[in-house]
Amino acid sequence: MTSPDDDVVARGRQVIIRRKWLNDAVNEYAWRTDAELARLDAATPLRVPFDDYFRSWSLDLCLTDMGNRSFAIEDETGKHIGNVMYYNVDKSRREAELGISLGDKASWGRSYGSDALATVARYLFQGTDIRRLYLHTLDWNVRAQRAFAKAGFSVCGTSWRESQAYVVMEVWRGRQVKAEGVKKALV
Repeated sequence: MTSPDDDVVARGRQVIIRRKWLNDAVNEYAWRTDAELARLDAATPLRVPFDDYFRSWSLDLCLTDMGNRSFAIEDETGKHIGNVMYYNVDKSRREAELGISLGDKASWGRSYGSDALATVARYLFQGTDIRRLYLHTLDWNVRAQRAFAKAGFSVCGTSWRESQAYVVMEVWRGRQVKAEGVKKALV
C-alpha cells in the first residue's frame, strides 16, 4: 500500500517513514507475538488476543505524545516492513533515544534498517533542536550493530537492563550519516 503524501514524514534511499495507520496493527500484532523478534528486542512474545491488543494499540495511536513518536517503515513498494521510534527525549541535554524493529523477515539484510535510521536521524536533526541520538542493542546482536554503524552510529558505551548486556551507539548533529554508502551531512 502506498502512503498518501500527507502521511509521509521522511523519505530515504529505499524507505518511506510515515505516520502509522490503524491497519498497521495487524502486522504489529504478528510481529509482537513472534518469538524470534521478541528475543531480538529482549522481550517476551505478546500473548493477548488481537482484540485486546488492538483496543490498547489504537488508543495509543490516538494519544501519541509528540515527545515520543513511533512511525511505520515502508519499503520502496509501499509495504509496511517495520517501525522506528524516538523516545526518552531530554530537552535540556537535547538528545533522544531511537528504536527500530524490522518485523518483515524478508526485509532483513537488505539495508532497510540502516536507511530508516539515517532517514529518521536527518529528519530529527533538521526539524528539532536535538543534538544527539542514541540507541541500545543487545551485545550479541552483531548484525544490528553493523546496520547501525552503516547508518552513522558509533559505539559510545555499554549498559545493563534486566540482566541483559547492551551496546550503546550514538550519532551527533553535524556529523556524517552514511546511507547506502553515500555520506550525507546533517544540518
